[in-house]
Amino acid sequence: MGYDAVQYDDNNIFAKILRGEVPCHKVYESERTLAFMDLMPQSPGHILVAPKVKAVNLLDIPAKNLQDLIADVQIVARAALEAFSADGVSVFQFNGEAAGQTVFHLHFHIVPRYAGEVLTHHASEQVGEDVLEQQAERVRTVLAR
Repeated sequence: MGYDAVQYDDNNIFAKILRGEVPCHKVYESERTLAFMDLMPQSPGHILVAPKVKAVNLLDIPAKNLQDLIADVQIVARAALEAFSADGVSVFQFNGEAAGQTVFHLHFHIVPRYAGEVLTHHASEQVGEDVLEQQAERVRTVLAR
């Protein structure tokens, strides 16, 4: 057995979000990436950062695009840390179904963390749109400074 590459699907949910066909709670956008709130967060302020280039996962993206992506991940992680007065921040990224990847468009999870608090399970409970928009606004405010 081994890693089985997955073909990029232009109809995956993140591709639709990037094309503006599906709404999201955007917190940051550059020429190269889009960052938006996770609908089923593991912690308040859980953000996803996806490249605009088509890539299934870390193993598929050209190195230059990956460099740009990780620079934007850092920008958003710093903002999330401040916006949510977190004690730390976890950055997750999954490659392949066996590793826990469920959306086959490369993305990083930015999850604010708090001392003594255990994360909830990912994709277990959807948060209300109003909560997500309030959280997105907190991050946008930090980024606007």
